[in-house]
Amino acid sequence: MTYKLMAVDLDDTLLRDDLTISEETTNAIRQAAELGVTVTIATGRSFPSAAQIARQIGLNVPIITYQGAVVKNLLDENVLYERTVPVDCARFLLDFCEQRKLHLQLYHGDQLYAGEDNDKIKKYVGLTKTPYIVGDLRQWIDIPQPKLLIVDEPHVCDALLAELQPQLGERLHITKSKPNYLEFMHREGTKGHAVRFLAGHFGCTLDQVIGVGDSWNDREMLEVAGLGVAMDNARPELKAIADFITLSNNDDGVRHVLERFVFATV
Repeated sequence: MTYKLMAVDLDDTLLRDDLTISEETTNAIRQAAELGVTVTIATGRSFPSAAQIARQIGLNVPIITYQGAVVKNLLDENVLYERTVPVDCARFLLDFCEQRKLHLQLYHGDQLYAGEDNDKIKKYVGLTKTPYIVGDLRQWIDIPQPKLLIVDEPHVCDALLAELQPQLGERLHITKSKPNYLEFMHREGTKGHAVRFLAGHFGCTLDQVIGVGDSWNDREMLEVAGLGVAMDNARPELKAIADFITLSNNDDGVRHVLERFVFATV
């Protein structure tokens, strides 16, 4: 099989634990581009956060952000694909979080909003390098949101997922990108939907797509891709559905995929 498109998650996949990318992996991505293979990012991060990393490694292609809710060009920042959370669902989540005293984050126009300046938002922006605005979330809840995010302890997020899935699951895509991040998007705001869109955009079949990830929010991407790859450090349930398990994020697992499935076929 000749692969033409490769979509790669960022955190714990392309990025090592210290949030860097090895020179060897960067060179491999550039080599793939020279061979005509489109390598892109598929992340839950916002566009500005993901774009910093994409530009660092020399990508100039559309990237998948907000868990698949937004696909945007790097060069001109033109939006190619966008799905936003229905306003009534966003209002329901805000009411729910206020009643439970949960930390909720909103996103609009590549801006991050939080209700208070607490440790949860500070740790989040320490990871994503995203500026944020603090204020009453009700002033922003009715504007289009690609995603909403609850930050809490892993066991709390698991319990909230079990509680909210029956109430909102038919209208929203609910997933966890990290144990303490519970994320809410439009039903078509998944990495799988975004990869399917990009395959059509670039004129390739899904059989010609490689999807690489580590967490449950990558499931839809691995399911639609012709070759679904899980990192060695991936969650067991993601490994169970993967076609191939590569090396860990700290051992250049993405480069290993390129060497085995792209370069070896040239």
